[in-house]
Amino acid sequence: MSATITALQRKLETDSAAYQTLQKDYAKAVESRQRLDSQLQENKLVQDEFKLLKDDANIYKLIGPVLTKQDKTEAVTNVDKRIDFIQAEIDRVEKQLKDLQERTEKKRMELVQTQTALQQQSAK
Repeated sequence: MSATITALQRKLETDSAAYQTLQKDYAKAVESRQRLDSQLQENKLVQDEFKLLKDDANIYKLIGPVLTKQDKTEAVTNVDKRIDFIQAEIDRVEKQLKDLQERTEKKRMELVQTQTALQQQSAK
């Protein structure tokens, strides 16, 4: 077995491991994006419910095991801020997904090139 084939096999193993890591990272980012989307929808529902309430309505917030009365203005402000935060996180994760997708595709192309080179060397 020539040194070229051995080097190509090592490169193939290294690239394959890197590719698998990128795929795992992408899957984690997708999961994170889905979780954030769920949180966003949940908070938008709360926001919609607040719009239906009268200004003097009683609003309670669960803090640990205790329900604490909260001012409507404060509750609306908190939910609005939470929505803004979640949206910013979604934007960040979207950029991360795009980057991971590009890196994964690049690594996949490297794998194909290495496999092709290895097959050509083996055929000689």
